[in-house]
Amino acid sequence: MKLLEAVRLALQTIRVQKLKSFFTLLGVMIGVMFLIAVVSIVEGMNRYVKEDFAAKLFGVNTFTFRRVPDFQPNSTDAQWREWMRRPRIYLPEVQLARNALPPGTRSAVVSENFIYAISQYARPRQVDAIATESDYFIMKKFNLTAGRAFQPQEVNAGSRVVVIGVEIADHFFPDLDPIGRELRIRGMPYTVIGVIEKQGTVFGYSLDRLAIVPYTTPLQRFLRPRGDVGELDVQATSPEMVSEAIESVREVVRAQRRLPPGKADNFSLETPEAGLAFFASITGRIQTFGTALPAIGLLVGAMVIMNIMLVAVAERTREIGIRKALGARRRDIMAQFLIEAATLSVVGAAIGIALGIAAAKTVAAFSPLPAAVAPWSIGVALLLGAGVGIAAGAYPASRASRLDPIAALRQE
Repeated sequence: MKLLEAVRLALQTIRVQKLKSFFTLLGVMIGVMFLIAVVSIVEGMNRYVKEDFAAKLFGVNTFTFRRVPDFQPNSTDAQWREWMRRPRIYLPEVQLARNALPPGTRSAVVSENFIYAISQYARPRQVDAIATESDYFIMKKFNLTAGRAFQPQEVNAGSRVVVIGVEIADHFFPDLDPIGRELRIRGMPYTVIGVIEKQGTVFGYSLDRLAIVPYTTPLQRFLRPRGDVGELDVQATSPEMVSEAIESVREVVRAQRRLPPGKADNFSLETPEAGLAFFASITGRIQTFGTALPAIGLLVGAMVIMNIMLVAVAERTREIGIRKALGARRRDIMAQFLIEAATLSVVGAAIGIALGIAAAKTVAAFSPLPAAVAPWSIGVALLLGAGVGIAAGAYPASRASRLDPIAALRQE
């Protein structure tokens, strides 16, 4: 029997026996649907983290000089105790690190925490308070929809000015122009001089709750009561210069702290890759656990297809006997049933792909999880569908091919 003829017969069986075919394909449909959905969500998260998350949270060609790592996956109690014993970072050490940076490198002191703020137009609310310097806006590529960013002169003078995100503007100054109005942070008045354009969210966390002030204002003392700084953010002029800048800072800080050769750093120099590696480990776990359900679905689908094909062999025993009597060889009979099983499975996989894409889009629309369908996953799903059908149909096809034509012709 020709390939196209066997496929046509399989499709005709699906059309005639709709209910039986539906339950035959159900396992493969569910398995492939979850496979496509999981891969799409993981792929979307990977793209989002690399293309959007890293740029918004870290900036381009950046690293941070911190007391402890910002990302701490799988850290132990011993590691945490070692981090807590590290010396804090103060402004003289920050200046020492800055002096070692290559020409053209930008840097900004950053201290950050959530603090309650209030205005005369709205109730108190937590804001993401950041005490920093003017280069911070350039490093983060913040564009302003109104007003301006504060200048180095205002940082030097300790001017009580603040640049806010759109969520802060909408909450504290509803239906008002916030520029020139007063926002109180921890009881201290700050004049709003700028509003940052909408930044959106990262995995459900809003990036528009910012309240950014000069680090020389009283807010710095609330954020860092010990007089230290949270971190020094550094942006090099190119990816190649990042490594040079890191080594320059490492060298001067180790010398300042009198760390002998061979002793580990008692400070942290982190690049965005550390954060990306952290999220890569998360997506890897999601993908690992997410493939368990598709595997179970495909296994169930294979068992159902095998049972259905065994029933089909029993129902078509006389047909098989007639074909053998007319000259069909054993491999022809086997190929016919294998093709029919593979066709059933591929049709189930195709429906599962469509449902998986729809599920991924639904998740992306109604949750913070992004989704991006990977073209390779569609090809893998179709190959898995065909493979499951062939594997499940192998035994029924072999059984059909071994039937004695005489005995088969006697079958009523």
